[in-house]
Amino acid sequence: MELERGEVTRLLAAVNAGDANALDRLLPLVYDELRRVAELQLRRERAGHTLQPTALVHEAYLKLAGGDLPVSSRAHFLAIAARAMRQALVDHARRRSRAKRGGGQRPVTLTAAGWAEEMDLDELLALDAALEELDPRQRQVVECRFFAGMSEAEIGSVLSVTSRTVRRDWVKARAWLYSRLYP
Repeated sequence: MELERGEVTRLLAAVNAGDANALDRLLPLVYDELRRVAELQLRRERAGHTLQPTALVHEAYLKLAGGDLPVSSRAHFLAIAARAMRQALVDHARRRSRAKRGGGQRPVTLTAAGWAEEMDLDELLALDAALEELDPRQRQVVECRFFAGMSEAEIGSVLSVTSRTVRRDWVKARAWLYSRLYP
C-alpha cells in the first residue's frame, strides 16, 4: 500500500509535468477509491438511475483526461475527480430533463439532517445552480464533503486550511444553500 501511495504521488507529479500517459497509469492505482466516490454520489440519486458507478468513473476520467490537471496530492486528485463526477451527473440530468420535460427547475427540499437521501433530476440541477453561486472555497468544501465523502482533515489538507476553517465554511455553506433552495 505504501509503495502504491508513492507511485500515485510520482504519477501525479508526472501529470503536472505534462506526461500525457501518466493519467492512464494512475487510474488503475486509484480506481477503487474513485469507484467508492461514484457509489457515494449515486446513492444520493433517484432510484433506477441509468448511470452505474463504473460508468460514472469513466465519465469523470474523460473529463479529467481532457483538461489541465494541476494536482498536489492523492486527496486533491480525489476531490477533483469528485467534482468531475458531479459535473457528469449534472450533465446527465440536464440531458434527461430536456428530453423529458423541456427543462425547468423546481426548489430542492432538504431533510432535517440537511441533505436529501435521494435526489431527482430537478433537485440535482437546482443544487448545481446554487453551488455555482456559492463562495468558491465553500463550494469546494461542499463538493469534497458531500460529493466525495471526505473528512474535515482531508478537506483542510486539499484546500490548505485548518479543519476549523473547513467546519466554519461547511456551516456557512449549508446555511446559504438552505436559504437559496428554500426561497
